[in-house]
Amino acid sequence: MKYFNIKEFQCPCCGAAEMDESLLWHLDYAREVADVPFKINSGYRCEKHNKEVGGKPTSSHTTGNAVDIATPDSRARFKVVMSLMAAGFNRIGIADTFVHADNDKTKPHDVAWVY
Repeated sequence: MKYFNIKEFQCPCCGAAEMDESLLWHLDYAREVADVPFKINSGYRCEKHNKEVGGKPTSSHTTGNAVDIATPDSRARFKVVMSLMAAGFNRIGIADTFVHADNDKTKPHDVAWVY
């Protein structure tokens, strides 16, 4: 990876970082396209940590197929979303302070939601 260190994706509870390689490759490409830093708020989550943060039991974070990227303002949020789409992500969640992206093949594609 050009823009990330695997430590950025570690579960804060146990330190595991069992991330999907394809997700990481696409995320690295999205970062290149966006030309803005990507701060990872959440990467891999063990089941215990996922429960602690109120994540859904079926969260794609628990399989290493999801990331949440900090977006401090609307311009950064726009660049992050557009670059994720350019990189092939087709499951995107948008909140005021972060953007969620995942490549979970077990869930519907071509979806965007708001928190």
